[in-house]
Amino acid sequence: MDRIHKFYLNNRYVVLDVASGSVHVVDKIVYDLLEDYLNLDKKDIIEKYKSEYEEKAIEDAFSEINELQEAGLLFTEDEKLMKPIYNPQNIVKAMCLHVAHDCNLRCKYCFASQGDFKGQRLLMDYEVGTKALDFLLQNSGNRKNLEVDFFGGEPLMNFELIKKLVDYGRKEEVKYDKHFRFTTTTNGVLLDDEVMDYLNENMDNVVLSLDGRKCINDYMRPTTNEKGSYDVIVPKFKEFVDRRGDKDYFIRGTFTNKNLDFSKDLLEFYNLGFKKTSMEPVVTDEREDYAIREEHLEQILAEYEKMSKDYIEIRKKDKDFTFFHFMIDLTQGPCIIKRTVGCGAGSEYVAITPEGDIYPCHQFVGEEEFKLGHVDTGIVNTDLRENFKCSNVFTKDECSNCWARYYCSGGCHANAYYSNNDLSKPYKVGCEMEKKRIECAISILANED
Repeated sequence: MDRIHKFYLNNRYVVLDVASGSVHVVDKIVYDLLEDYLNLDKKDIIEKYKSEYEEKAIEDAFSEINELQEAGLLFTEDEKLMKPIYNPQNIVKAMCLHVAHDCNLRCKYCFASQGDFKGQRLLMDYEVGTKALDFLLQNSGNRKNLEVDFFGGEPLMNFELIKKLVDYGRKEEVKYDKHFRFTTTTNGVLLDDEVMDYLNENMDNVVLSLDGRKCINDYMRPTTNEKGSYDVIVPKFKEFVDRRGDKDYFIRGTFTNKNLDFSKDLLEFYNLGFKKTSMEPVVTDEREDYAIREEHLEQILAEYEKMSKDYIEIRKKDKDFTFFHFMIDLTQGPCIIKRTVGCGAGSEYVAITPEGDIYPCHQFVGEEEFKLGHVDTGIVNTDLRENFKCSNVFTKDECSNCWARYYCSGGCHANAYYSNNDLSKPYKVGCEMEKKRIECAISILANED
């Protein structure tokens, strides 16, 4: 098992100590010597590199590496990290509330079968919604802040229920000494003055779905009458963001093999005036025409590197511009437990359907074998919950030898299941993309410091 990972990107030599998470921007001589530091003694290293570097420089670089190792910042033994006891009290802190299993777009890549999640087109009612919020309040333990994302389909198709549930939540949170952070994810079709004002006043975050350039968005995200949605939603998104002020939002896109030049779509976001952005790879059956397959990886990884270069240049003049996958905290990252178990799906995080069924996350909704319970009964499939709790970097063979394991935390459970039919076997293509995004993110920070 490699204890360090080193790479050169955006004019920076970077070394990551895998177990401790320490990141070092180093000179080329240190970068080179690290290759042999554990296998050769000082004398042999000097002999090997004396034709390339002066002896004094080699000695200084060797001493620098030695000091970092003695300080526990390089070549850290992974055994120092204890296997976590994850969420023993089964506390739930976040919920994806599916207020609408219906949609007014027909996105070709939609994992939710264009909004119905392989079932009937339904809207959640008030009784189920309040029971869902009660379930979260009653199962949140000592957790103060609770997350609720109004989701679909298109959640604004059930806008009146959203308003009622926010009112209910505000009343009930006082009784429990909690605080709800509400979020809405929307395609924007139903945004009008009333909705914009309400979301801006009541939502801590709003996720706005747009795939970038008009030709890309309209091909993948048509309306119900098969016309493009770009011209309908972009003016609404621009107005919404203008009104939002300093409150959080994300413009979130999805790229497929139809836009492997997706850095252009990120630039489209910026040129439209959107500063908080995300662009996610589609995950679908490899037989789909638009699917991302292993054959596309080389181009995708190169595109991430290109995107990182563009990002550095934009950030030089506009620090407000952010791309979700290039945001990384190297100083106060998550605790060791979160570094190993990831998003918490099926344990700390659940999804609730319009009928009140409980699933591990929104991507498992509709898969009957992944039903955890119901808002009337709570979680009854405790074996499934334990399966999710035990799915972490220590129980996944591929993760145990991967340098990125404490950043990706084992990857997405749904991606693993849908690509390999196995929660413990990570989605290989996704892993390679994640590793490149981490390298890009660190190199960007190194250029900004």
